[in-house]
Amino acid sequence: MGTRTAAGLSVRSRLRRVLPLGLVLLLAVGVASASPAAAAAVQALELTLPPPTGHDRVGVVPLHLVDRSRPDPWVPSQPVRELMVSLWYPTQRAHDYPLEPWLPPAAWAQFEQDQGVPPGVLQAPLTHGRVGAPVERSRGGRPVVLYSPGLGGIRDSSTVLVEELVSRGFIVVTIDHTYEAGEVEFPGGRVETPALPPPTPQVIERAVAVRVADTRFVLDTLVALNAGRNPDAEHRRLPAGLRGALRLSSVGMFGHSLGGATAAEAMFEDRRIKAGVNLDGRLFGPVVNAGLDRPFMLVAAQGHGRDNDESWAKFWANLLGWRLNLELTGSAHNSFTDFQVLIPQTAGVLNLPPDAVQQLIGTIDPQRSIINQRAYLTAFFTLHLRHRNNHLLDRPSRRFPEMRFVP
Repeated sequence: MGTRTAAGLSVRSRLRRVLPLGLVLLLAVGVASASPAAAAAVQALELTLPPPTGHDRVGVVPLHLVDRSRPDPWVPSQPVRELMVSLWYPTQRAHDYPLEPWLPPAAWAQFEQDQGVPPGVLQAPLTHGRVGAPVERSRGGRPVVLYSPGLGGIRDSSTVLVEELVSRGFIVVTIDHTYEAGEVEFPGGRVETPALPPPTPQVIERAVAVRVADTRFVLDTLVALNAGRNPDAEHRRLPAGLRGALRLSSVGMFGHSLGGATAAEAMFEDRRIKAGVNLDGRLFGPVVNAGLDRPFMLVAAQGHGRDNDESWAKFWANLLGWRLNLELTGSAHNSFTDFQVLIPQTAGVLNLPPDAVQQLIGTIDPQRSIINQRAYLTAFFTLHLRHRNNHLLDRPSRRFPEMRFVP
């Protein structure tokens, strides 16, 4: 892992913006070191996520998708590629529908077992998505945004951002990249866990290629879904009003870490994706040198940028369309996930030291971090998928002093 590259960067350094540090090991260490009194208090800890701020309520439906055109790239014994995705959409009549958990029960139990967290110590947060609620229709359909998580992350990793986009009128499709994601629960309670080889640069390159194939398959599936067909492998009931609800001529994509690299490479390989955002991820694949002719936004954690990430510098120089590079002051790599708000909730109970918390989520106030991210992500997709400009992306704003425009 310490081999030097031609650019003078070690492999470990090159992968630093690919591998999210994650909450899981930190929680395990915290539980193990908690005092008896703290452990007792932890049993009552219910994790929460901040509600979205837009006028639309949030509906969600999970889908089990099977790509029969290819075997699984990570598990050769699997003759087909299986994915779990979630379709998030605006709804208004939602009260009679249950809230979707951040991680389904069997997946959460697997997480607890894998990390040595005693059952019941932490309760998985509930999202604000109402499962199966009817779709609130809009003339011409709603723009669609795809989301890809970081390596080892789950499709719910950035729910605070996903829900905000939905509350602002977008449909968002989140993707679990099976056998690379943490815990993926399929219908019936089957849970699949990571099966990747050790993360060398070659493995990461391959992972991006697999993710792009996943993304393009999901896009194909959305075409069928929008035409009124049910692509769910178990043919579970779909929400009312879904047919024709997606405006597939207006598709964007964003992702965190390796998910950001996936967004860029998927745009390069599939012109159906009109605009993309990379949240603090090193870039991989042909897109780095080929660039893009469509809008793209880079959002960096503090200390990461074109001056110390060769992939960003090359990619930026080759962008021919609208482009913007932002840096969130005081943030860290995992600031662009739900861990930004979940880790502080566990810190006191689990005796997590402040330096460990700062290493994961930086020094920025978590609420300010989320407010900034929600504002700029919404402004970007509103501009490039809806063609409405609130001018937030034109110049630095006094309302968001933490967001620095990188020239």
